[in-house]
Amino acid sequence: MDFEIKDLSLKDEGLLQIEWADRQMPVLRKIREEFEKTKPLTGCVIGACLHVTKETANLVRTLQAGGATVALCASNPLSTQDEVAAALVKEFGVSVFALRGESSEEYYRHIHAVLNFQPKITLDDGADLVTTLHRERRDQLGQVVGGTEETTTGVIRLRSMFRQGVLAYPIIAVNDAQTKYLFDNRYGTGQSVIDGILRATNLLLAGSVMVVAGYGWCGRGIAMRAKGAGARVIVTEVDPVRALEAVMDGYEVLPMSEAARIGDIFVTATGDTAVIREEHFRLLKDGAILCNAGHFDVEVDVKTLRSLAVSQRKIRPNLEELTMEDGRRIFLLAEGRLVNLAAAEGHPAAVMDMSFSNQALAALYLWQHQGGWAPGVYPVPKDLDERVARLKLESMGVHCDELTPEQAAYLASWEEGTA
Repeated sequence: MDFEIKDLSLKDEGLLQIEWADRQMPVLRKIREEFEKTKPLTGCVIGACLHVTKETANLVRTLQAGGATVALCASNPLSTQDEVAAALVKEFGVSVFALRGESSEEYYRHIHAVLNFQPKITLDDGADLVTTLHRERRDQLGQVVGGTEETTTGVIRLRSMFRQGVLAYPIIAVNDAQTKYLFDNRYGTGQSVIDGILRATNLLLAGSVMVVAGYGWCGRGIAMRAKGAGARVIVTEVDPVRALEAVMDGYEVLPMSEAARIGDIFVTATGDTAVIREEHFRLLKDGAILCNAGHFDVEVDVKTLRSLAVSQRKIRPNLEELTMEDGRRIFLLAEGRLVNLAAAEGHPAAVMDMSFSNQALAALYLWQHQGGWAPGVYPVPKDLDERVARLKLESMGVHCDELTPEQAAYLASWEEGTA
């Protein structure tokens, strides 16, 4: 079996982590039990570029239970849990190519290693697997049935590919499922980003000024959790509608050029580049802390920040001090990479339960409906989204109403109006 990981001897620790996460992922577990009985993915080779975490391991187990062969690489150089990678290889026979702290060269070598398995379906987290396939392995495109994408950043890239006429196969935007973005992006990111900041710094959030760049669902979650911890939250936005939402949700909204002067902690969650850049670095007060919650490490212009520093030193794991020429000290968390995965464990398993259930069901949908799809970015079918929600409620012991036949008929009609 082909693989490249840090250390197989870590497998026992990884297995315990996978088992612990599985206890909190009842929806995915139910889908895995169904897959084990029917083997609906028999013959399917899946190439996955995802964060190699204990939660991802349970998605891979589910796909395997359905009969699929899975090859996995990391979607971020600092998000791999090496013990989980070892368990996947040794205990579950998965070809994993992932090392925590891998170089850019290793990162893309691992993507190519996954593509060597000639996948029929791609599972992506950021679209690096898909873009590498389109740029460098075009001879394989004809055999790909379809793919899924789990992140806002990745969906943006894929839609750009489609607009430019280069996307060669259909991809389901799992990120846009309601049981993904309303929970994973908001509650998962909100909790895990705060977790990452606290693990890296051990700061008291109460009374601090936190600047959240971007008020999409991830930014909302971060702002909500920071406010709950007692921080004064400032939001920066380029979208006037989202800025208006932030104001009406009770947050102060400022341009970054003004927020930079007063913020204690800065978190980027926009999916765009150079959100905090040189003009802002020159305004930051002594002791300002910078971190990123977007998928790629481009939101904080780290290269320019380092070039402005006269000295740099590591204070503690995932916390660097950069001293500017005027003596101000700026602190950078996790090299500007995803702080919730680089400095913490990522989203809680209970919320990833829904996201990865969507992944598993979307992969099955693609496999069962292959052929006849034009290249494009498609939504998760509504019935799959609702199935995940119902299974999650069921696992929590919660029941909701259903429409009566009369109510369903009323909502489907136009004839009845004011009595």
